[in-house]
Amino acid sequence: MLKMTPLNQTHRDMNAKMVDFGGWDMPLHYGSQLDEHHKVRQDAGMFDVSHMLPVDIKGDNVRDFLRRLVANNVDKLTLPGKALYSCMLTPQGGIIDDLIIYFLSETWFRIVVNAGTADKDVAWMLKQRDAFAPHLEITPRRDLAMIAIQGPNARAKVWQVIPGSQSTTEELKLFQSTVVNQYFIARTGYTGEDGFEIILPAADAPAFWQALHTAGVAPAGLGARDTLRLEAGMNLYGQDMDETKNPLESGLAWTVDLKSERDFIGKQALLDASVTQQLIGLVLIDRGVLRSHQQVVSQQNGVEYQGEITSGGFSPTMNQSIALARLSVQIAVGDEVDVLVRDKKLRAKVVKYPFVRNGKTLV
Repeated sequence: MLKMTPLNQTHRDMNAKMVDFGGWDMPLHYGSQLDEHHKVRQDAGMFDVSHMLPVDIKGDNVRDFLRRLVANNVDKLTLPGKALYSCMLTPQGGIIDDLIIYFLSETWFRIVVNAGTADKDVAWMLKQRDAFAPHLEITPRRDLAMIAIQGPNARAKVWQVIPGSQSTTEELKLFQSTVVNQYFIARTGYTGEDGFEIILPAADAPAFWQALHTAGVAPAGLGARDTLRLEAGMNLYGQDMDETKNPLESGLAWTVDLKSERDFIGKQALLDASVTQQLIGLVLIDRGVLRSHQQVVSQQNGVEYQGEITSGGFSPTMNQSIALARLSVQIAVGDEVDVLVRDKKLRAKVVKYPFVRNGKTLV
């Protein structure tokens, strides 16, 4: 039996094409994945991300617990509502999950984890809690729904739908959040566009979704979400990273604090790691489409280096194929590589990602 979000019937009423996404019954598109992609880049689109899981951690010294649990430093969170992107690591430095941490008070932090790793994540948190901070309460919040509204006009559309929200959120900076009535509003997203991710009571989600639609926000499915996040150069757990890879070889070194004296799970493994691979961008020169798991070959000073595409596809904004690939650190931006596609070698250029942000092509 597939799991369903509180918006499942709403998606079906809108004639969405539903698919099995990691055990969840989710909308792939509502007619045209391409149109949904462009709508987000040019106006505003909305995604049901209620399959993701908010986890509330409450009690004295939550901050101390999180200092140990995650690789980024929660001491950066000093303003209530501020958010921090981080990874939760194994003792060997592998990535259990990437997540967003919200600081609500010294006794209450909220963490939003990925759907496919939610059970594993909560089990890991509870294991660490029981060993180091048994007094803390860790509560998965499946009573909540989550809707992302993204695009250059996304915030203005939300202000139309939530009375009084403009005065509260107009000055909200990126990676900050606030609460307006029953809405937990965060200026975050997974598309490379401005907008909000809004957490609200599950029972209120269908009416809120319909109000957004009436205000001109286009529903968008998993297909557009993936092409948008790829253009934005954002990692997808299970493809660009997992427990066999560490953040230093996954383009996530910026989310790791190795400078402070603070210890965290996986820190020593990262300090001891010999980083030979990097996550980098590719733009296809020849005709074709880049896909995950395709092999990449490069010749540098007579030495052949092999790598692999982790995420690839066609970029609707750029009108060409792009990819994220894990390649040798010997390969530099500007180099050309060969991608093996059906026993053919297709030329691709190594570039620095993101490829697209705020509607503009960057490469």
